[in-house]
Amino acid sequence: MRFSRRIARIKVSPSNRAAQRARDLNAAGRDIINLGQGEPDFPTPEHVIEAAYQAARAGQTRYTSVDGTPELKHAIMEKFQRDNHLAFTADNITVGAGGKQVLFNAFMATLDAGDEVILPAPYWVSYPDMVLLAEGTPVGVPTRPEHGLKLRPQELEAAITSRTRWLVLNSPCNPSGAVYSEHELRALAQVLEHHPQIWVLADDMYEHILYDGRRFATLAQVAPQLAERTLTVNGVSKAYAMTGWRIGYAGGPAQLIRNMAKIQSQSTSNPSSVSQAAAVAALRGPQDIVAGRCAEFQARRDAIAPKLVAIPGLACEKPPGAFYFYVSCAGLIGRTTPDGRILADDETVVLYLLDFAGVSLVHGAAYGTSPWFRATFATSMENLSQACLRIAAAVDRLLPAREGKA
Repeated sequence: MRFSRRIARIKVSPSNRAAQRARDLNAAGRDIINLGQGEPDFPTPEHVIEAAYQAARAGQTRYTSVDGTPELKHAIMEKFQRDNHLAFTADNITVGAGGKQVLFNAFMATLDAGDEVILPAPYWVSYPDMVLLAEGTPVGVPTRPEHGLKLRPQELEAAITSRTRWLVLNSPCNPSGAVYSEHELRALAQVLEHHPQIWVLADDMYEHILYDGRRFATLAQVAPQLAERTLTVNGVSKAYAMTGWRIGYAGGPAQLIRNMAKIQSQSTSNPSSVSQAAAVAALRGPQDIVAGRCAEFQARRDAIAPKLVAIPGLACEKPPGAFYFYVSCAGLIGRTTPDGRILADDETVVLYLLDFAGVSLVHGAAYGTSPWFRATFATSMENLSQACLRIAAAVDRLLPAREGKA
């Protein structure tokens, strides 16, 4: 059988692969602590589950409009107005089977061969492959730790070419947790004002997971002059612990939304009808549960960060948002494992920690930067503390670089 060339362009999601590897090892009897998958460990709120049950009992189990029920679209409009002061009509709203489908639809609807998409690195693992599937060209732009791993206006300007069609801004960022302030977004907007061919995809999936009293800002809100070429993407997965329900959504210009719906009509059609009813309950129901869970994430972050940085060879900052540590492992590169392997890069570091520490992580090259790795703290304090002890013990077993080369 012959397979398409597009399959050769892409890879399986590294974070999904790492999580599946951890599940397989656990099933085989290994004791693996999975810090590789970005999924809240909290249950879906009870009122959301009840809404789904009632919807199913009421017969809401049939096809819906391709890109969302009217009720869910209105709940999303209310959310955008309440949280972001963005005024949309139903024609500006689309709903997909997860935020990933919404992003995919946007790229498929707008990119032609060779069109470029700017991705500040580190970036979410799936952005480049979705761009490649749409025949576009992902353009990773490195960011610097001293700038908080955030894109600077001069770096954006230098990356723009005549083929640039999108800038993707993910705040809070997966994997780094970086959060763009209103001032920083306005500075980027000033650059974009001079390049009217460029659209902005604001991936706000971690909007409600912010720490230390930070306020959230999104580009269409702080730079309304760019609203007509901004797609603001969000979902219920992270804030409401609904990853498996698969509901993502976006607000943007009506013409773009219509073309995204056309793509969806020929792929999956509508998202799950019952999941849509659950999402209405999440968006319209009590929101204090979100803040309470965010406080728990912050407590974990504050307790575990000192333990990580105390491990020789590792370095990281407390993330201002999301629920990941993005850890530099530069101090481990070149060292030798007990079985004689040299740690040549972040992927070999992660494989070593899986084999010798029983901790599953995702290597930084998957996010466009090396040598780093991502570790989620969306798991219990017990798991996190035990993972730090295991990593420290495995690092302590490494031979210094000079001995490994002898």
